[in-house]
Amino acid sequence: MASGLLLNRGVLTLGIHCQRVCRNVSVSQVREKKRWMKSYTHLMAKKLKLEGPPAPKPRSLQPQWDFHAEVQAFSSRLQENFSLDALKRAFINPCYLQAELERRRSLGLDSETTALALKDNIQLREKGEGFTKSFLSDWCRANFPRLRREGVESVVAHLTSSPVVTYVARNLGIEDLTMSAECPVPDDVLHSTFMAVIGALEESSGAEHAGLFLRDFLSTQLIGKDLFDMWTVVDPMGLLVEELTQRNLPLPEPRLVRAAGASTVLPLYFVGLYSDKKLLAQGPGETLVAAEEEAARVALRKLYGYTENHRPFDFSPLQPHQQPLIQAVSSN
Repeated sequence: MASGLLLNRGVLTLGIHCQRVCRNVSVSQVREKKRWMKSYTHLMAKKLKLEGPPAPKPRSLQPQWDFHAEVQAFSSRLQENFSLDALKRAFINPCYLQAELERRRSLGLDSETTALALKDNIQLREKGEGFTKSFLSDWCRANFPRLRREGVESVVAHLTSSPVVTYVARNLGIEDLTMSAECPVPDDVLHSTFMAVIGALEESSGAEHAGLFLRDFLSTQLIGKDLFDMWTVVDPMGLLVEELTQRNLPLPEPRLVRAAGASTVLPLYFVGLYSDKKLLAQGPGETLVAAEEEAARVALRKLYGYTENHRPFDFSPLQPHQQPLIQAVSSN
């Protein structure tokens, strides 16, 4: 009993002492935000809405820029043996040299001082464009030997078009190294810069490495691409008749295979094409004419070997005992 009273008295004394200590301690709440931050943020947002976003600045005008180091890093990242002088020249466009000369003249400098010891990439661009078209044409003929000349030209035109080339160039980091008069870099300037890089690679490491580079980065853009998205055929049925005539096969006969919802606003017809009592292909369509054209396109894909389940492209690296890529493409 006595021990319990002593324990209660000690707890009471401790509580009174803690209250006296807490009275002398001042607790201040900190929000971690300054009072002026709200008005400043609101003012900056209003200024951005009125003036718009700031103009883009080229990478070369930003801090910590070393063109020589960036070019070396680009070559090492791609694991290609570029000549640094040729690669630097590939990134210098004529529009950049013209803009730089005008800027120096506007500063009042004489002609000797304003002269630039730089060369543009016109020769490398022309060399790269010629090699790219030649290699891609041979590569398409080797992988699709039954494809017509018009189809090969359409595929090559798609692979060398501005949207495809600029997409590959931006993902390779060529846009940051391109020296252009405008920022962001226009698509035509980026396209010519990529072709100049191909020309520099061919000049530095030879046609074999340049061909492997094109195979790995441009030819891969055909994956998942339909043939007739690149090649516009106005009359697929007429083209199919021409192909079968050249192969001495009977002309195709369209027949209605099945139909659904013919009396509704969304009908569906399946038309099959038969040659010598054998089914060549069948295709769907909202009308009989559309279904017949789609069936003709399916038959053409089978004839040309450009189907969804065709053999995958060979992107494996060359082994020492294998035939060089350029010779293998030319022989096929």
